[in-house]
Amino acid sequence: MFFHPDRLSFGIVLPAQTRTHADVDFDAQLSIARHADELGFDALWVRDVPLNSESYPDPIGHADPWVFLGALAASTSNIALATGAIVLPLRHPLHIAKATLSLRALSKGRFVLGLGSGDRPTEYEVFGRDIENRKALFQAEWERLAAALAPDQKIIDDSGHARSEFAIRPALQQPSIPMIAVGSSSQSLEWIARHASAWMTYYRPLSVQKDRLALWHNARTKVTTEFRGFGQSMVLDLLDNPDAPYEEINLGGRTGRRGLIGALSAMREAGIHHVAFSLTSAGRPTRDVMEEIAHDVIPAVE
Repeated sequence: MFFHPDRLSFGIVLPAQTRTHADVDFDAQLSIARHADELGFDALWVRDVPLNSESYPDPIGHADPWVFLGALAASTSNIALATGAIVLPLRHPLHIAKATLSLRALSKGRFVLGLGSGDRPTEYEVFGRDIENRKALFQAEWERLAAALAPDQKIIDDSGHARSEFAIRPALQQPSIPMIAVGSSSQSLEWIARHASAWMTYYRPLSVQKDRLALWHNARTKVTTEFRGFGQSMVLDLLDNPDAPYEEINLGGRTGRRGLIGALSAMREAGIHHVAFSLTSAGRPTRDVMEEIAHDVIPAVE
Protein backbone atom coordinates (compact mmCIF):
# COMPACT_ATOMS: atom_id res chain seq x y z
CA MET A 1 0.00 0.00 0.00
CA PHE A 2 1.11 3.61 -0.48
CA PHE A 3 1.05 4.55 3.23
CA HIS A 4 4.62 4.21 4.53
CA PRO A 5 6.00 5.07 7.97
CA ASP A 6 9.15 6.73 6.63
CA ARG A 7 8.04 8.80 3.63
CA LEU A 8 5.29 11.01 2.26
CA SER A 9 3.40 9.65 -0.76
CA PHE A 10 1.21 11.56 -3.21
CA GLY A 11 -2.10 10.97 -4.96
CA ILE A 12 -4.42 12.72 -7.39
CA VAL A 13 -8.17 13.05 -6.79
CA LEU A 14 -10.31 12.35 -9.85
CA PRO A 15 -12.12 13.81 -11.63
CA ALA A 16 -9.51 16.56 -12.02
CA GLN A 17 -11.66 19.03 -13.92
CA THR A 18 -13.36 22.37 -13.37
CA ARG A 19 -16.03 22.21 -10.67
CA THR A 20 -19.05 23.05 -12.82
CA HIS A 21 -22.43 21.45 -13.53
CA ALA A 22 -20.91 19.00 -16.00
CA ASP A 23 -20.53 15.25 -16.15
CA VAL A 24 -17.18 13.53 -16.02
CA ASP A 25 -15.16 13.83 -19.23
CA PHE A 26 -13.99 10.21 -19.33
CA ASP A 27 -11.46 10.62 -22.13
CA ALA A 28 -9.81 13.56 -20.38
CA GLN A 29 -9.77 11.81 -16.99
CA LEU A 30 -8.30 8.60 -18.36
CA SER A 31 -5.60 10.66 -20.07
CA ILE A 32 -4.82 12.42 -16.78
CA ALA A 33 -4.73 9.05 -15.00
CA ARG A 34 -2.28 7.60 -17.51
CA HIS A 35 -0.09 10.69 -17.18
CA ALA A 36 -0.13 10.47 -13.36
CA ASP A 37 0.91 6.83 -13.67
CA GLU A 38 3.78 7.73 -16.02
CA LEU A 39 4.93 10.53 -13.70
CA GLY A 40 5.17 8.14 -10.74
CA PHE A 41 2.35 9.37 -8.52
CA ASP A 42 1.38 6.81 -5.89
CA ALA A 43 -2.42 6.76 -6.06
CA LEU A 44 -5.56 7.85 -7.88
CA TRP A 45 -8.57 8.59 -5.68
CA VAL A 46 -12.19 8.24 -6.82
CA ARG A 47 -15.19 9.44 -4.83
CA ASP A 48 -18.58 7.79 -4.41
CA VAL A 49 -21.38 10.31 -4.96
CA PRO A 50 -24.61 8.29 -5.38
CA LEU A 51 -26.87 11.33 -5.85
CA ASN A 52 -26.20 14.90 -6.89
CA SER A 53 -28.16 17.65 -5.17
CA GLU A 54 -27.83 21.29 -4.19
CA SER A 55 -26.84 20.12 -0.70
CA TYR A 56 -23.63 18.57 -2.09
CA PRO A 57 -20.95 21.24 -2.63
CA ASP A 58 -19.38 19.58 -5.69
CA PRO A 59 -21.61 20.10 -8.76
CA ILE A 60 -19.82 17.57 -11.00
CA GLY A 61 -21.90 14.60 -12.08
CA HIS A 62 -19.63 11.91 -10.68
CA ALA A 63 -19.53 8.55 -12.42
CA ASP A 64 -20.26 5.30 -10.63
CA PRO A 65 -16.96 4.61 -8.83
CA TRP A 66 -16.75 0.93 -9.77
CA VAL A 67 -17.27 1.62 -13.48
CA PHE A 68 -14.74 4.46 -13.36
CA LEU A 69 -12.20 2.36 -11.44
CA GLY A 70 -12.56 -0.49 -13.91
CA ALA A 71 -11.61 1.88 -16.72
CA LEU A 72 -8.73 3.26 -14.66
CA ALA A 73 -7.45 -0.25 -13.92
CA ALA A 74 -7.42 -1.07 -17.62
CA SER A 75 -5.73 2.25 -18.51
CA THR A 76 -2.89 2.27 -15.97
CA SER A 77 -0.14 -0.11 -14.91
CA ASN A 78 1.53 0.83 -11.63
CA ILE A 79 -0.40 3.49 -9.74
CA ALA A 80 -2.65 2.42 -6.86
CA LEU A 81 -6.41 2.92 -7.20
CA ALA A 82 -8.30 4.04 -4.11
CA THR A 83 -11.85 4.98 -3.18
CA GLY A 84 -12.28 8.14 -1.18
CA ALA A 85 -14.74 6.87 -0.13
CA ILE A 86 -17.38 4.23 -0.84
CA VAL A 87 -20.43 5.22 1.23
CA LEU A 88 -20.70 2.02 3.20
CA PRO A 89 -24.16 2.41 4.83
CA LEU A 90 -25.79 3.14 1.45
CA ARG A 91 -24.42 0.06 -0.34
CA HIS A 92 -24.81 -3.59 0.52
CA PRO A 93 -21.52 -4.94 1.93
CA LEU A 94 -21.70 -8.11 -0.17
CA HIS A 95 -22.02 -6.05 -3.35
CA ILE A 96 -19.01 -4.01 -2.22
CA ALA A 97 -17.07 -7.22 -1.56
CA LYS A 98 -17.88 -8.54 -5.05
CA ALA A 99 -16.79 -5.29 -6.70
CA THR A 100 -13.67 -5.08 -4.53
CA LEU A 101 -12.47 -8.59 -5.36
CA SER A 102 -13.19 -8.04 -9.05
CA LEU A 103 -11.29 -4.77 -9.09
CA ARG A 104 -8.42 -6.25 -7.12
CA ALA A 105 -8.04 -8.94 -9.79
CA LEU A 106 -8.46 -6.52 -12.71
CA SER A 107 -5.86 -4.09 -11.30
CA LYS A 108 -3.44 -6.89 -10.38
CA GLY A 109 -3.47 -6.03 -6.69
CA ARG A 110 -3.40 -2.21 -6.91
CA PHE A 111 -6.78 -1.52 -5.29
CA VAL A 112 -7.21 0.09 -1.85
CA LEU A 113 -10.71 0.21 -0.37
CA GLY A 114 -11.54 3.50 1.35
CA LEU A 115 -14.83 3.55 3.24
CA GLY A 116 -16.88 6.39 4.70
CA SER A 117 -20.36 6.91 6.10
CA GLY A 118 -21.61 9.91 4.14
CA ASP A 119 -23.27 12.78 5.95
CA ARG A 120 -26.30 14.00 3.98
CA PRO A 121 -29.58 13.27 5.82
CA THR A 122 -31.69 13.60 2.67
CA GLU A 123 -29.52 11.05 0.85
CA TYR A 124 -29.95 8.57 3.70
CA GLU A 125 -33.70 9.20 3.50
CA VAL A 126 -33.83 8.37 -0.22
CA PHE A 127 -32.03 5.08 0.41
CA GLY A 128 -34.29 4.19 3.34
CA ARG A 129 -31.55 4.55 5.95
CA ASP A 130 -31.67 6.45 9.24
CA ILE A 131 -28.70 8.78 9.51
CA GLU A 132 -29.07 8.78 13.29
CA ASN A 133 -27.99 5.11 13.20
CA ARG A 134 -25.00 5.61 10.90
CA LYS A 135 -22.44 4.85 13.62
CA ALA A 136 -23.91 1.40 14.28
CA LEU A 137 -24.63 0.82 10.58
CA PHE A 138 -21.06 1.61 9.63
CA GLN A 139 -19.60 -0.71 12.27
CA ALA A 140 -21.90 -3.63 11.44
CA GLU A 141 -21.43 -3.38 7.69
CA TRP A 142 -17.66 -2.90 8.00
CA GLU A 143 -17.52 -6.17 9.94
CA ARG A 144 -19.62 -8.01 7.32
CA LEU A 145 -17.48 -6.63 4.54
CA ALA A 146 -14.23 -7.46 6.33
CA ALA A 147 -15.46 -11.03 6.85
CA ALA A 148 -16.24 -11.37 3.13
CA LEU A 149 -12.76 -10.07 2.22
CA ALA A 150 -10.83 -12.14 4.77
CA PRO A 151 -8.59 -15.05 3.70
CA ASP A 152 -11.04 -17.40 5.46
CA GLN A 153 -13.98 -15.75 3.76
CA LYS A 154 -17.30 -15.73 5.62
CA ILE A 155 -20.56 -14.69 4.02
CA ILE A 156 -22.87 -13.19 6.63
CA ASP A 157 -26.53 -12.67 5.73
CA ASP A 158 -28.74 -9.82 6.88
CA SER A 159 -29.78 -11.82 9.93
CA GLY A 160 -26.19 -12.23 11.07
CA HIS A 161 -25.92 -15.91 10.10
CA ALA A 162 -22.87 -17.34 8.34
CA ARG A 163 -23.84 -18.92 5.01
CA SER A 164 -21.22 -21.55 4.20
CA GLU A 165 -22.96 -22.55 0.97
CA PHE A 166 -21.96 -19.24 -0.66
CA ALA A 167 -18.68 -17.72 -1.76
CA ILE A 168 -17.72 -14.48 -3.49
CA ARG A 169 -15.30 -14.70 -6.39
CA PRO A 170 -12.76 -13.88 -7.80
CA ALA A 171 -10.82 -15.55 -5.02
CA LEU A 172 -8.78 -13.28 -2.77
CA GLN A 173 -5.07 -13.20 -3.58
CA GLN A 174 -2.42 -12.29 -1.02
CA PRO A 175 -1.71 -9.81 0.39
CA SER A 176 -5.13 -8.91 1.74
CA ILE A 177 -6.97 -5.83 0.49
CA PRO A 178 -6.29 -2.75 2.63
CA MET A 179 -9.41 -1.21 4.14
CA ILE A 180 -8.98 2.40 5.21
CA ALA A 181 -11.36 4.77 6.99
CA VAL A 182 -12.05 8.04 5.16
CA GLY A 183 -13.36 10.59 7.63
CA SER A 184 -14.44 9.61 11.11
CA SER A 185 -17.86 8.09 10.20
CA SER A 186 -18.95 8.88 13.78
CA GLN A 187 -16.42 6.35 15.09
CA SER A 188 -13.85 6.77 17.82
CA LEU A 189 -10.23 6.97 16.69
CA GLU A 190 -9.53 3.83 18.70
CA TRP A 191 -12.17 1.95 16.68
CA ILE A 192 -10.62 3.20 13.44
CA ALA A 193 -7.10 2.30 14.55
CA ARG A 194 -8.27 -1.18 15.57
CA HIS A 195 -10.08 -1.95 12.30
CA ALA A 196 -8.53 0.15 9.51
CA SER A 197 -5.10 0.05 7.90
CA ALA A 198 -5.02 3.85 7.75
CA TRP A 199 -7.07 6.95 8.44
CA MET A 200 -7.67 9.47 5.66
CA THR A 201 -9.10 12.84 6.66
CA TYR A 202 -9.63 16.24 5.14
CA TYR A 203 -7.15 19.10 5.02
CA ARG A 204 -6.70 21.37 8.01
CA PRO A 205 -4.03 24.04 8.62
CA LEU A 206 -1.03 22.16 9.94
CA SER A 207 -1.20 23.81 13.36
CA VAL A 208 -4.69 22.29 13.71
CA GLN A 209 -3.88 19.00 11.98
CA LYS A 210 -1.07 18.38 14.45
CA ASP A 211 -3.70 18.05 17.18
CA ARG A 212 -5.50 15.39 15.11
CA LEU A 213 -2.19 13.62 14.55
CA ALA A 214 -1.54 13.55 18.30
CA LEU A 215 -4.99 12.12 18.95
CA TRP A 216 -4.45 9.52 16.21
CA HIS A 217 -1.07 8.52 17.65
CA ASN A 218 -2.54 8.11 21.12
CA ALA A 219 -5.47 6.05 19.82
CA ARG A 220 -3.23 3.81 17.72
CA THR A 221 -0.79 3.07 20.53
CA LYS A 222 -3.67 2.03 22.79
CA VAL A 223 -4.94 -0.69 20.45
CA THR A 224 -2.05 -1.93 18.29
CA THR A 225 1.69 -1.95 17.80
CA GLU A 226 1.28 -2.13 14.03
CA PHE A 227 1.76 0.83 11.71
CA ARG A 228 -1.39 2.78 10.89
CA GLY A 229 -1.08 5.46 8.22
CA PHE A 230 -2.44 9.00 8.36
CA GLY A 231 -3.36 10.84 5.17
CA GLN A 232 -5.23 13.92 4.05
CA SER A 233 -6.80 15.34 0.94
CA MET A 234 -5.65 18.80 -0.17
CA VAL A 235 -7.19 21.27 -2.57
CA LEU A 236 -4.21 22.78 -4.40
CA ASP A 237 -4.04 25.90 -6.53
CA LEU A 238 -0.44 25.79 -7.75
CA LEU A 239 0.51 29.16 -9.23
CA ASP A 240 2.89 29.87 -12.10
CA ASN A 241 5.08 32.06 -9.91
CA PRO A 242 7.37 29.64 -8.02
CA ASP A 243 7.92 32.22 -5.26
CA ALA A 244 4.24 32.93 -4.52
CA PRO A 245 3.77 32.55 -0.75
CA TYR A 246 1.59 29.88 0.79
CA GLU A 247 -2.00 31.00 1.41
CA GLU A 248 -4.72 28.99 3.13
CA ILE A 249 -7.86 28.44 1.05
CA ASN A 250 -10.91 26.27 1.69
CA LEU A 251 -9.62 22.72 2.35
CA GLY A 252 -6.16 23.45 0.99
CA GLY A 253 -3.63 25.99 -0.17
CA ARG A 254 -2.72 28.42 -2.93
CA THR A 255 0.99 28.80 -3.49
CA GLY A 256 3.97 28.61 -5.78
CA ARG A 257 6.36 25.70 -6.08
CA ARG A 258 8.67 26.73 -3.24
CA GLY A 259 5.80 27.37 -0.86
CA LEU A 260 4.38 23.93 -1.66
CA ILE A 261 7.74 22.28 -1.01
CA GLY A 262 7.88 23.96 2.40
CA ALA A 263 4.31 23.02 3.28
CA LEU A 264 4.73 19.37 2.26
CA SER A 265 8.06 19.07 4.07
CA ALA A 266 6.38 20.34 7.25
CA MET A 267 3.55 17.82 6.77
CA ARG A 268 6.07 15.00 6.43
CA GLU A 269 7.91 16.09 9.57
CA ALA A 270 4.61 16.26 11.47
CA GLY A 271 3.87 12.62 10.65
CA ILE A 272 1.51 12.80 7.68
CA HIS A 273 2.06 9.84 5.33
CA HIS A 274 -0.04 10.63 2.28
CA VAL A 275 -1.45 13.72 0.53
CA ALA A 276 -4.12 13.44 -2.20
CA PHE A 277 -4.19 16.56 -4.35
CA SER A 278 -7.45 17.97 -5.65
CA LEU A 279 -6.08 20.21 -8.42
CA THR A 280 -7.96 23.44 -9.07
CA SER A 281 -5.33 25.67 -10.68
CA ALA A 282 -7.31 28.18 -12.74
CA GLY A 283 -5.91 28.64 -16.22
CA ARG A 284 -3.22 25.97 -15.87
CA PRO A 285 -3.63 22.60 -17.56
CA THR A 286 -3.80 19.76 -15.05
CA ARG A 287 -1.04 17.89 -16.89
CA ASP A 288 1.33 20.87 -16.46
CA VAL A 289 0.60 21.11 -12.74
CA MET A 290 1.18 17.36 -12.25
CA GLU A 291 4.46 17.59 -14.14
CA GLU A 292 5.69 20.45 -11.95
CA ILE A 293 4.75 18.52 -8.80
CA ALA A 294 6.40 15.32 -10.06
CA HIS A 295 9.59 16.88 -11.44
CA ASP A 296 10.22 19.83 -9.11
CA VAL A 297 8.27 19.37 -5.87
CA ILE A 298 8.32 15.70 -4.90
CA PRO A 299 12.11 15.24 -5.32
CA ALA A 300 12.68 18.28 -3.11
CA VAL A 301 10.40 16.88 -0.40
CA GLU A 302 11.92 13.40 -0.49
